[in-house]
Amino acid sequence: MAKKKVKNKVSPKIWKKYKVSGDKLERSKICPRCGPGTFMADHKDRYYCGKCHYLEVRPK
Repeated sequence: MAKKKVKNKVSPKIWKKYKVSGDKLERSKICPRCGPGTFMADHKDRYYCGKCHYLEVRPK
């Protein structure tokens, strides 16, 4: 039998939502409707939850 090809694993995109600054862990905005574990998309002028379609406009 031939060997299986091994794919290089890409780290999950969820880790892009976290940033470490000093001793603190900063997370991107969490959806107030869905609760912890559901992050909101960070657009130029708004935050958007793809799960429940909650929209929050940023102040200018």
